[in-house]
Amino acid sequence: MNNRRFARTAGWLVLPCVVAAGLLAWYVTRQPASPFEQQQATSFEPTLVSRGEYVARVSDCVACHSLAGKQPFAGGLEMATPLGAIHATNITPDREHGIGAYSLADFDRAVRHGVAPGGRRLYPAMPYPSYVKLSDDDVKALYAFFMQGVQPANQANIPSDIPWPLNMRWPIALWNGVFAPTATYAAKPGQDALWNRGAYIVQGPGHCGSCHTPRGLAFNEKALDESGAPFLAGALLDGWYAPSLRQDHNTGLGRWSEAQIVQFLKTGRNAHAVVYGSMTEAFNNSTQFMQDDDLAAIARYLKSLPGDPQRDGSPWQYQAVANTPAQNPGAHTYATRCASCHGLDGKGQPEWMPPLAGATSALAKEDASAINITLNGSQRVVTAGLPDAYRMPAFREQLSDQEIADVLSYVRGTWGNNGGAVDAKAVGKLRGHTDPASSSPIILHMR
Repeated sequence: MNNRRFARTAGWLVLPCVVAAGLLAWYVTRQPASPFEQQQATSFEPTLVSRGEYVARVSDCVACHSLAGKQPFAGGLEMATPLGAIHATNITPDREHGIGAYSLADFDRAVRHGVAPGGRRLYPAMPYPSYVKLSDDDVKALYAFFMQGVQPANQANIPSDIPWPLNMRWPIALWNGVFAPTATYAAKPGQDALWNRGAYIVQGPGHCGSCHTPRGLAFNEKALDESGAPFLAGALLDGWYAPSLRQDHNTGLGRWSEAQIVQFLKTGRNAHAVVYGSMTEAFNNSTQFMQDDDLAAIARYLKSLPGDPQRDGSPWQYQAVANTPAQNPGAHTYATRCASCHGLDGKGQPEWMPPLAGATSALAKEDASAINITLNGSQRVVTAGLPDAYRMPAFREQLSDQEIADVLSYVRGTWGNNGGAVDAKAVGKLRGHTDPASSSPIILHMR
Protein backbone atom coordinates (compact mmCIF):
# COMPACT_ATOMS: atom_id res chain seq x y z
CA MET A 1 0.00 0.00 0.00
CA ASN A 2 2.77 2.40 0.91
CA ASN A 3 4.64 1.51 -2.28
CA ARG A 4 1.59 2.31 -4.38
CA ARG A 5 1.10 5.64 -2.62
CA PHE A 6 4.77 6.49 -3.17
CA ALA A 7 4.60 5.60 -6.87
CA ARG A 8 1.43 7.65 -7.32
CA THR A 9 2.98 10.66 -5.54
CA ALA A 10 6.20 10.33 -7.54
CA GLY A 11 4.16 10.20 -10.74
CA TRP A 12 2.41 13.46 -9.91
CA LEU A 13 5.80 15.06 -9.19
CA VAL A 14 7.41 13.78 -12.39
CA LEU A 15 4.59 14.97 -14.64
CA PRO A 16 5.10 18.74 -14.09
CA CYS A 17 8.86 18.25 -14.43
CA VAL A 18 8.39 16.55 -17.80
CA VAL A 19 6.02 19.30 -18.93
CA ALA A 20 8.46 21.99 -17.80
CA ALA A 21 11.35 20.25 -19.56
CA GLY A 22 9.29 20.01 -22.74
CA LEU A 23 8.36 23.69 -22.61
CA LEU A 24 12.01 24.62 -22.00
CA ALA A 25 13.16 22.47 -24.92
CA TRP A 26 10.56 24.10 -27.17
CA TYR A 27 11.49 27.62 -26.04
CA VAL A 28 15.23 27.32 -26.51
CA THR A 29 15.00 25.66 -29.94
CA ARG A 30 12.15 27.64 -31.49
CA GLN A 31 12.77 29.76 -34.57
CA PRO A 32 11.64 33.40 -34.32
CA ALA A 33 9.09 34.45 -36.89
CA SER A 34 10.36 36.35 -39.92
CA PRO A 35 8.37 38.55 -42.32
CA PHE A 36 10.39 36.97 -45.15
CA GLU A 37 9.28 33.35 -44.67
CA GLN A 38 7.67 33.09 -48.11
CA GLN A 39 10.24 35.14 -50.02
CA GLN A 40 12.80 33.26 -52.13
CA ALA A 41 15.14 35.92 -53.50
CA THR A 42 18.05 34.79 -55.69
CA SER A 43 18.89 37.95 -57.64
CA PHE A 44 18.62 41.61 -56.79
CA GLU A 45 18.55 44.96 -58.53
CA PRO A 46 21.89 46.82 -58.44
CA THR A 47 20.26 49.69 -56.56
CA LEU A 48 19.25 47.32 -53.74
CA VAL A 49 22.77 45.85 -53.56
CA SER A 50 24.20 49.37 -53.40
CA ARG A 51 21.75 50.27 -50.67
CA GLY A 52 22.82 47.16 -48.75
CA GLU A 53 26.46 48.17 -49.03
CA TYR A 54 25.58 51.46 -47.37
CA VAL A 55 23.68 49.67 -44.60
CA ALA A 56 26.74 47.46 -44.06
CA ARG A 57 28.87 50.60 -43.74
CA VAL A 58 26.49 52.16 -41.22
CA SER A 59 26.34 48.85 -39.33
CA ASP A 60 30.17 48.55 -39.38
CA CYS A 61 30.03 44.84 -40.18
CA VAL A 62 33.69 44.91 -41.19
CA ALA A 63 34.84 45.75 -37.66
CA CYS A 64 34.29 42.20 -36.43
CA HIS A 65 34.12 40.10 -39.58
CA SER A 66 37.32 41.14 -41.40
CA LEU A 67 41.04 40.83 -40.73
CA ALA A 68 43.95 42.65 -42.35
CA GLY A 69 45.31 40.70 -45.28
CA LYS A 70 42.24 38.45 -45.53
CA GLN A 71 39.20 38.56 -47.77
CA PRO A 72 36.52 41.00 -46.61
CA PHE A 73 33.96 39.47 -44.25
CA ALA A 74 35.78 36.12 -44.04
CA GLY A 75 35.78 36.30 -40.22
CA GLY A 76 38.47 35.19 -37.81
CA LEU A 77 38.68 38.12 -35.41
CA GLU A 78 39.31 36.87 -31.87
CA MET A 79 37.08 38.41 -29.21
CA ALA A 80 37.78 37.86 -25.53
CA THR A 81 34.88 37.07 -23.20
CA PRO A 82 34.84 36.22 -19.47
CA LEU A 83 34.19 32.59 -20.48
CA GLY A 84 36.86 32.29 -23.17
CA ALA A 85 37.69 33.51 -26.66
CA ILE A 86 35.23 33.42 -29.54
CA HIS A 87 35.94 34.21 -33.18
CA ALA A 88 33.87 36.16 -35.67
CA THR A 89 32.45 33.99 -38.41
CA ASN A 90 32.65 33.96 -42.18
CA ILE A 91 29.68 35.95 -43.51
CA THR A 92 30.57 35.81 -47.21
CA PRO A 93 28.23 33.93 -49.58
CA ASP A 94 30.44 30.84 -49.48
CA ARG A 95 27.99 27.95 -49.15
CA GLU A 96 30.27 25.71 -47.07
CA HIS A 97 31.80 28.08 -44.52
CA GLY A 98 29.75 31.27 -44.95
CA ILE A 99 26.11 32.22 -45.32
CA GLY A 100 25.62 31.32 -48.98
CA ALA A 101 22.95 28.74 -48.11
CA TYR A 102 20.95 31.18 -45.96
CA SER A 103 17.50 32.17 -47.16
CA LEU A 104 16.40 35.74 -46.59
CA ALA A 105 14.42 34.53 -43.57
CA ASP A 106 17.49 32.71 -42.20
CA PHE A 107 19.55 35.87 -42.62
CA ASP A 108 16.88 37.95 -40.91
CA ARG A 109 16.71 35.64 -37.91
CA ALA A 110 20.50 35.64 -37.53
CA VAL A 111 20.90 39.42 -37.83
CA ARG A 112 17.89 40.61 -35.85
CA HIS A 113 17.42 37.77 -33.36
CA GLY A 114 20.75 35.98 -33.06
CA VAL A 115 19.40 32.63 -34.26
CA ALA A 116 21.23 30.73 -37.00
CA PRO A 117 19.59 28.03 -39.16
CA GLY A 118 18.69 24.98 -37.11
CA GLY A 119 18.04 27.06 -34.01
CA ARG A 120 21.70 27.56 -33.05
CA ARG A 121 22.00 30.63 -30.86
CA LEU A 122 24.63 33.26 -31.63
CA TYR A 123 26.66 34.79 -28.84
CA PRO A 124 25.49 38.36 -28.08
CA ALA A 125 28.93 39.61 -29.16
CA MET A 126 26.89 39.81 -32.36
CA PRO A 127 24.90 42.98 -31.55
CA TYR A 128 21.49 41.59 -32.46
CA PRO A 129 19.87 43.35 -29.45
CA SER A 130 20.59 46.51 -31.48
CA TYR A 131 20.19 45.09 -34.99
CA VAL A 132 16.68 43.92 -34.13
CA LYS A 133 15.67 47.54 -34.69
CA LEU A 134 16.68 47.40 -38.36
CA SER A 135 13.81 47.97 -40.74
CA ASP A 136 12.62 45.21 -43.06
CA ASP A 137 13.86 47.22 -46.04
CA ASP A 138 17.36 47.56 -44.57
CA VAL A 139 17.55 43.84 -43.76
CA LYS A 140 16.55 42.93 -47.30
CA ALA A 141 19.11 45.38 -48.73
CA LEU A 142 21.82 44.01 -46.44
CA TYR A 143 21.03 40.47 -47.58
CA ALA A 144 21.22 41.54 -51.21
CA PHE A 145 24.67 43.05 -50.64
CA PHE A 146 26.11 40.01 -48.87
CA MET A 147 24.73 37.63 -51.46
CA GLN A 148 25.63 39.61 -54.57
CA GLY A 149 28.11 42.31 -53.58
CA VAL A 150 30.60 40.21 -51.56
CA GLN A 151 33.02 37.64 -52.94
CA PRO A 152 32.75 34.13 -51.40
CA ALA A 153 35.68 33.19 -49.16
CA ASN A 154 36.58 29.54 -48.72
CA GLN A 155 37.76 30.06 -45.16
CA ALA A 156 36.67 27.80 -42.31
CA ASN A 157 35.35 29.28 -39.09
CA ILE A 158 37.44 28.99 -35.93
CA PRO A 159 35.76 27.20 -32.99
CA SER A 160 35.44 29.08 -29.73
CA ASP A 161 37.77 28.43 -26.80
CA ILE A 162 34.90 28.31 -24.31
CA PRO A 163 35.00 24.93 -22.53
CA TRP A 164 32.08 22.57 -22.02
CA PRO A 165 29.53 22.96 -20.46
CA LEU A 166 29.88 26.74 -20.63
CA ASN A 167 29.84 26.58 -24.43
CA MET A 168 26.27 25.25 -24.56
CA ARG A 169 24.19 27.71 -26.58
CA TRP A 170 20.66 26.98 -25.38
CA PRO A 171 20.88 29.18 -22.24
CA ILE A 172 21.35 32.17 -24.58
CA ALA A 173 17.68 31.78 -25.49
CA LEU A 174 16.79 32.48 -21.86
CA TRP A 175 19.16 35.46 -21.83
CA ASN A 176 17.44 36.77 -24.95
CA GLY A 177 14.06 36.40 -23.33
CA VAL A 178 15.13 38.67 -20.50
CA PHE A 179 17.44 41.19 -22.18
CA ALA A 180 16.94 41.22 -25.97
CA PRO A 181 14.08 43.25 -27.48
CA THR A 182 12.09 41.77 -30.34
CA ALA A 183 10.62 44.79 -32.16
CA THR A 184 11.98 46.97 -34.96
CA TYR A 185 12.46 50.68 -34.36
CA ALA A 186 9.22 52.63 -34.08
CA ALA A 187 9.37 56.36 -34.76
CA LYS A 188 8.55 58.57 -31.78
CA PRO A 189 5.52 60.70 -32.76
CA GLY A 190 6.65 63.63 -30.61
CA GLN A 191 9.95 63.99 -32.49
CA ASP A 192 10.74 65.18 -36.01
CA ALA A 193 12.10 63.08 -38.87
CA LEU A 194 15.73 64.11 -38.30
CA TRP A 195 15.66 63.09 -34.63
CA ASN A 196 13.98 59.78 -35.44
CA ARG A 197 16.51 58.99 -38.16
CA GLY A 198 19.33 59.68 -35.71
CA ALA A 199 17.70 57.54 -33.03
CA TYR A 200 17.27 54.71 -35.54
CA ILE A 201 20.94 54.76 -36.57
CA VAL A 202 22.34 55.12 -33.05
CA GLN A 203 20.13 52.47 -31.48
CA GLY A 204 19.97 50.10 -34.45
CA PRO A 205 22.57 49.66 -37.20
CA GLY A 206 25.14 51.92 -35.53
CA HIS A 207 24.81 49.83 -32.31
CA CYS A 208 26.58 52.63 -30.41
CA GLY A 209 25.38 51.24 -27.11
CA SER A 210 27.44 48.08 -27.58
CA CYS A 211 30.51 50.06 -26.53
CA HIS A 212 29.19 53.22 -24.87
CA THR A 213 26.51 51.77 -22.55
CA PRO A 214 27.54 50.15 -19.25
CA ARG A 215 26.67 46.48 -18.81
CA GLY A 216 25.02 44.59 -15.99
CA LEU A 217 26.08 41.41 -14.20
CA ALA A 218 24.66 39.31 -17.05
CA PHE A 219 26.73 41.32 -19.58
CA ASN A 220 23.56 42.97 -20.83
CA GLU A 221 23.44 46.62 -21.84
CA LYS A 222 21.73 48.43 -18.97
CA ALA A 223 19.57 50.43 -21.38
CA LEU A 224 18.88 50.18 -25.11
CA ASP A 225 17.37 53.60 -25.80
CA GLU A 226 16.91 57.08 -24.37
CA SER A 227 14.26 55.88 -21.91
CA GLY A 228 17.06 54.57 -19.67
CA ALA A 229 19.54 56.92 -17.99
CA PRO A 230 22.52 54.53 -18.45
CA PHE A 231 22.07 54.55 -22.24
CA LEU A 232 25.33 55.78 -23.84
CA ALA A 233 26.57 56.96 -20.43
CA GLY A 234 30.08 55.51 -20.95
CA ALA A 235 31.54 52.05 -20.39
CA LEU A 236 34.81 50.17 -19.98
CA LEU A 237 35.38 47.66 -22.77
CA ASP A 238 38.43 45.72 -23.99
CA GLY A 239 40.95 47.99 -22.30
CA TRP A 240 39.33 51.21 -23.47
CA TYR A 241 36.85 53.55 -21.84
CA ALA A 242 34.15 54.43 -24.36
CA PRO A 243 33.03 57.85 -23.10
CA SER A 244 29.54 59.14 -22.56
CA LEU A 245 27.70 60.27 -25.69
CA ARG A 246 25.22 62.21 -23.60
CA GLN A 247 25.33 65.90 -22.70
CA ASP A 248 27.82 65.42 -19.88
CA HIS A 249 30.06 68.49 -19.75
CA ASN A 250 33.22 66.67 -18.66
CA THR A 251 33.01 63.10 -19.90
CA GLY A 252 30.51 63.43 -22.71
CA LEU A 253 29.45 65.70 -25.57
CA GLY A 254 28.22 68.62 -23.48
CA ARG A 255 30.84 71.01 -24.92
CA TRP A 256 30.37 69.78 -28.50
CA SER A 257 28.02 71.45 -30.98
CA GLU A 258 26.04 69.42 -33.50
CA ALA A 259 28.42 70.64 -36.21
CA GLN A 260 31.42 69.42 -34.20
CA ILE A 261 29.86 65.98 -33.77
CA VAL A 262 29.32 65.78 -37.53
CA GLN A 263 32.89 66.94 -38.16
CA PHE A 264 34.30 64.30 -35.79
CA LEU A 265 32.34 61.48 -37.44
CA LYS A 266 33.14 62.72 -40.96
CA THR A 267 36.83 63.65 -40.59
CA GLY A 268 37.94 61.84 -37.44
CA ARG A 269 38.81 65.03 -35.55
CA ASN A 270 37.55 68.35 -34.29
CA ALA A 271 38.69 71.00 -31.83
CA HIS A 272 38.06 68.68 -28.87
CA ALA A 273 39.42 65.30 -29.92
CA VAL A 274 40.86 62.93 -32.51
CA VAL A 275 39.54 59.40 -32.96
CA TYR A 276 41.61 56.72 -31.26
CA GLY A 277 41.23 53.27 -29.77
CA SER A 278 38.28 51.23 -30.95
CA MET A 279 36.66 54.33 -32.43
CA THR A 280 39.41 54.48 -35.06
CA GLU A 281 38.13 51.27 -36.62
CA ALA A 282 34.57 52.59 -36.59
CA PHE A 283 35.70 55.80 -38.28
CA ASN A 284 37.97 54.18 -40.85
CA ASN A 285 35.30 51.83 -42.17
CA SER A 286 31.96 53.29 -41.13
CA THR A 287 31.23 56.85 -40.02
CA GLN A 288 33.27 58.68 -42.65
CA PHE A 289 31.23 56.91 -45.33
CA MET A 290 27.87 57.99 -43.93
CA GLN A 291 25.75 60.51 -45.78
CA ASP A 292 25.84 64.04 -44.41
CA ASP A 293 22.15 64.05 -43.55
CA ASP A 294 22.59 60.84 -41.55
CA LEU A 295 25.51 62.37 -39.63
CA ALA A 296 23.38 65.42 -38.91
CA ALA A 297 20.61 63.12 -37.66
CA ILE A 298 23.02 61.33 -35.31
CA ALA A 299 24.22 64.67 -33.95
CA ARG A 300 20.67 65.91 -33.41
CA TYR A 301 19.72 62.77 -31.50
CA LEU A 302 22.86 62.71 -29.32
CA LYS A 303 22.45 66.37 -28.40
CA SER A 304 18.97 65.54 -27.08
CA LEU A 305 20.27 63.10 -24.45
CA PRO A 306 20.63 64.88 -21.09
CA GLY A 307 23.76 64.51 -19.01
CA ASP A 308 23.99 63.69 -15.32
CA PRO A 309 25.76 66.44 -13.34
CA GLN A 310 25.84 64.24 -10.25
CA ARG A 311 27.79 61.56 -12.09
CA ASP A 312 29.79 63.97 -14.24
CA GLY A 313 30.87 66.45 -11.55
CA SER A 314 31.41 70.20 -11.67
CA PRO A 315 31.95 71.58 -15.19
CA TRP A 316 35.59 71.63 -16.22
CA GLN A 317 37.31 74.98 -16.61
CA TYR A 318 40.82 75.56 -17.87
CA GLN A 319 43.39 76.49 -15.23
CA ALA A 320 46.77 77.78 -16.35
CA VAL A 321 49.92 76.39 -14.76
CA ALA A 322 52.28 79.13 -13.61
CA ASN A 323 55.30 77.09 -12.59
CA THR A 324 55.80 73.35 -12.73
CA PRO A 325 57.99 71.95 -9.94
CA ALA A 326 61.21 70.65 -11.49
CA GLN A 327 61.21 67.69 -9.13
CA ASN A 328 57.83 66.46 -10.39
CA PRO A 329 58.76 63.36 -12.46
CA GLY A 330 55.48 63.38 -14.35
CA ALA A 331 55.89 67.02 -15.33
CA HIS A 332 59.43 66.34 -16.55
CA THR A 333 58.31 63.39 -18.68
CA TYR A 334 55.47 65.45 -20.09
CA ALA A 335 57.77 68.32 -21.02
CA THR A 336 60.28 66.04 -22.74
CA ARG A 337 57.96 63.46 -24.31
CA CYS A 338 54.53 65.01 -24.83
CA ALA A 339 54.68 68.81 -24.97
CA SER A 340 56.03 69.01 -28.52
CA CYS A 341 52.65 67.77 -29.78
CA HIS A 342 50.18 68.55 -27.00
CA GLY A 343 51.76 71.83 -25.83
CA LEU A 344 53.16 72.84 -22.47
CA ASP A 345 49.77 74.42 -21.85
CA GLY A 346 47.95 71.14 -22.68
CA LYS A 347 45.92 72.82 -25.42
CA GLY A 348 47.39 70.79 -28.27
CA GLN A 349 47.27 71.98 -31.85
CA PRO A 350 43.62 71.62 -32.85
CA GLU A 351 42.50 70.06 -35.03
CA TRP A 352 45.62 67.95 -35.56
CA MET A 353 47.10 67.35 -32.13
CA PRO A 354 44.26 66.98 -29.62
CA PRO A 355 44.22 68.96 -26.38
CA LEU A 356 44.79 67.09 -23.13
CA ALA A 357 43.41 69.96 -21.10
CA GLY A 358 39.75 69.08 -20.69
CA ALA A 359 40.10 65.77 -22.55
CA THR A 360 37.59 63.09 -21.56
CA SER A 361 40.43 60.67 -20.83
CA ALA A 362 41.81 63.18 -18.32
CA LEU A 363 38.46 63.84 -16.64
CA ALA A 364 36.94 60.36 -16.49
CA LYS A 365 37.51 58.31 -13.35
CA GLU A 366 38.29 55.33 -15.60
CA ASP A 367 41.94 55.64 -16.65
CA ALA A 368 42.11 52.71 -19.10
CA SER A 369 42.04 54.83 -22.27
CA ALA A 370 44.80 57.14 -21.06
CA ILE A 371 46.99 54.19 -20.12
CA ASN A 372 46.22 52.17 -23.24
CA ILE A 373 47.00 54.87 -25.79
CA THR A 374 50.18 55.87 -23.94
CA LEU A 375 51.38 52.28 -23.89
CA ASN A 376 50.28 51.26 -27.36
CA GLY A 377 49.77 54.38 -29.45
CA SER A 378 46.98 54.80 -31.96
CA GLN A 379 46.08 53.29 -35.31
CA ARG A 380 46.38 55.29 -38.48
CA VAL A 381 43.34 57.42 -39.22
CA VAL A 382 42.56 57.04 -42.92
CA THR A 383 40.40 59.68 -44.57
CA ALA A 384 39.36 59.43 -48.23
CA GLY A 385 41.93 56.67 -48.67
CA LEU A 386 44.85 58.74 -47.37
CA PRO A 387 46.57 57.86 -44.07
CA ASP A 388 46.95 60.52 -41.44
CA ALA A 389 50.41 62.08 -41.20
CA TYR A 390 50.16 62.25 -37.39
CA ARG A 391 49.89 59.29 -35.08
CA MET A 392 50.23 58.85 -31.34
CA PRO A 393 53.37 56.73 -30.83
CA ALA A 394 53.59 53.79 -28.44
CA PHE A 395 55.69 54.39 -25.31
CA ARG A 396 55.70 50.85 -23.90
CA GLU A 397 59.37 50.40 -24.83
CA GLN A 398 60.49 53.90 -23.82
CA LEU A 399 58.76 54.36 -20.46
CA SER A 400 58.39 52.14 -17.41
CA ASP A 401 55.07 51.48 -15.68
CA GLN A 402 55.96 54.04 -13.02
CA GLU A 403 56.98 56.68 -15.56
CA ILE A 404 53.72 56.26 -17.45
CA ALA A 405 51.77 56.40 -14.20
CA ASP A 406 53.61 59.60 -13.23
CA VAL A 407 53.07 61.42 -16.51
CA LEU A 408 49.41 60.42 -16.69
CA SER A 409 48.87 61.46 -13.07
CA TYR A 410 50.32 64.83 -14.03
CA VAL A 411 48.06 65.18 -17.08
CA ARG A 412 44.97 64.06 -15.15
CA GLY A 413 45.67 66.56 -12.37
CA THR A 414 46.71 69.67 -14.34
CA TRP A 415 44.94 72.47 -16.28
CA GLY A 416 41.77 71.89 -14.28
CA ASN A 417 41.71 68.15 -15.05
CA ASN A 418 40.49 66.04 -12.15
CA GLY A 419 40.49 62.47 -13.41
CA GLY A 420 42.74 61.33 -10.57
CA ALA A 421 46.14 59.72 -10.21
CA VAL A 422 47.19 56.59 -12.09
CA ASP A 423 48.69 53.57 -10.32
CA ALA A 424 51.73 51.86 -11.84
CA LYS A 425 50.05 48.49 -11.15
CA ALA A 426 47.18 49.48 -13.46
CA VAL A 427 49.71 50.30 -16.17
CA GLY A 428 51.40 46.93 -15.71
CA LYS A 429 48.10 45.10 -15.93
CA LEU A 430 47.22 46.70 -19.27
CA ARG A 431 50.76 46.26 -20.53
CA GLY A 432 50.37 42.52 -19.98
CA HIS A 433 47.27 41.96 -22.10
CA THR A 434 47.36 44.67 -24.76
CA ASP A 435 49.49 45.07 -27.87
CA PRO A 436 50.84 48.08 -29.78
CA ALA A 437 48.38 49.52 -32.28
CA SER A 438 49.07 48.52 -35.86
CA SER A 439 50.17 51.25 -38.23
CA SER A 440 48.37 49.32 -41.00
CA PRO A 441 44.67 49.49 -40.14
CA ILE A 442 41.97 47.41 -41.79
CA ILE A 443 40.52 49.54 -44.58
CA LEU A 444 37.81 47.77 -46.49
CA HIS A 445 37.21 48.60 -50.13
CA MET A 446 33.91 46.83 -50.55
CA ARG A 447 33.50 47.10 -54.31
